[in-house]
Order: sequence, then structure tokens, then C-alpha cells
Amino acid sequence: MVYYLPQNRNGIIHKNIVRTPNGNPRLFNCRVGSLVFLGNFGPEISETLLAKHFDGSKMFIAAEEENIGALSEYIGTCVSEQPVTLLDINNTLPKELYKKDIEGKYDYAFRDTFMGFHCGNTCTSLLCKPEMKYQKIMARALPKEVTNGTLEGDIKPGEITFYRLQSTSDNHLLAYVAEGEVLPVPSHSFGSIGVFAIKEMNRFYRHVLIENGFPHHGAVVFGHQGKAIYEVFKYLKAEKIGYNQPKNLPYPTENPFKK
Repeated sequence: MVYYLPQNRNGIIHKNIVRTPNGNPRLFNCRVGSLVFLGNFGPEISETLLAKHFDGSKMFIAAEEENIGALSEYIGTCVSEQPVTLLDINNTLPKELYKKDIEGKYDYAFRDTFMGFHCGNTCTSLLCKPEMKYQKIMARALPKEVTNGTLEGDIKPGEITFYRLQSTSDNHLLAYVAEGEVLPVPSHSFGSIGVFAIKEMNRFYRHVLIENGFPHHGAVVFGHQGKAIYEVFKYLKAEKIGYNQPKNLPYPTENPFKK
């Protein structure tokens, strides 16, 4: 589903739903105050194509109709003035890939690394060699032609900030932010994907993401934008703002007795 918010001459925003009978978005050439794509129920190429047809503010997307994910991405877009993406943060890196391409070459332990992945929702400008393909996971149960339209390729290497705003079921606002990088290492996989590294990622994942019930989707903005995003989370009065704490700064629930 795609929402667009065109402005009239008086600056009034009107809300419209734009889609064709088969569920695909219809393209309109018009000025737009804001544009939002929400959805993970089909190929996720639509938001990238739509961005080229609207002359308005930056676009943001989310998966599984989750509006907090879209808001998280919008924060990154406002801070960086560049495209952002939303990726799974819970995919481990094959150990053989780490030993072959990372160990001894980059200052990261195996548990600092992970795969940032989604099925094909990342802007072409953030991918090394973008290609339009099909959704391999959905194609296991559906005809391939139904799943055509994903954008795939390894995410460009460089500094990144992984972050997230989240509301709990009992109305508490939480957030996290961590700076890291995408390594110039081939993923040998599919989708919009990259080999990510964040210092003390293993501890951060356990004591911030899991303990606080964050979903597996995290927003990604290029560049180290942690300082600005942290201030935005403070301004929004997030009750907790987690980050990847160094080894000498234990998390409140972390066992201080090491082997």
C-alpha cells in the first residue's frame, strides 16, 4: 500500500491511497509533501520506482506494515538527507566467510559481524551492482512470476549507523543506536544484503535488542550519525536509548563474572 500526501497552493495536505486493482502502486507525476511505502507482502521494488516519479520530500519505507519502522527511517533521512533502508539485524555470518575475508584483515571479532539483509527493498544508490530479480523466499511457495520485482545486490561498503525507535505493547517508547560499517566483503547471497560489523555486537544484541523486545528489523543510514540520532531520540522522550557499550562498561543485566 502506498500513501502520498500532495499539498495544494495553501499548503494543505490531503491523504490519498494509490494502488491499481491488482494491488500494485500507480505512478503519478505530481508534487508531493511526503511519500510513504508500507508493505512486505510482495516484491519491494515499488518504493524505489515511485521515488523517481514524485517531486517532494524524501521517501521512507517499512516492512510488515510497521509504522514505527517507517518513522525510524524518516528520522535517518532527515538527519542525513540521503536514502536509508530497513534490514534484518538477526542474520549470522558464516564462519568460513569470516575466516576467509575478515579475520586478520579487519579489527573485528567474529561476533562483531553479521549479515544485514532484506528481500529487495534497498535503494539502487546504496547497492554496488543493483539488479531487478525475484523474491526467492516467496517463490518457494508461489509461482516465480508473482514474485518478480525485487532489487538485489551487495550494499555499498562504508560507515553506517544501525538504529531503531520502538513502542512497546504497554506504550513505552524505546530506542537504540549503534555505529559501525559495511565491510567490502562479498556476501555470496541474495536480496539487499551486506556484511556488517559493529563493535561488541554480540553483547549489544543480547542486552539491548533481545532484552528489550526489539523486532528484527533495524533502520540503516550511511555515515556515523549516532550523535544526531541519539539527540532525536532524547527529544522524542524515549525512556531507554541503548547503544553498543564497550567491554569496560557492562550492561545492567550483564554478568560481571567472566570465565
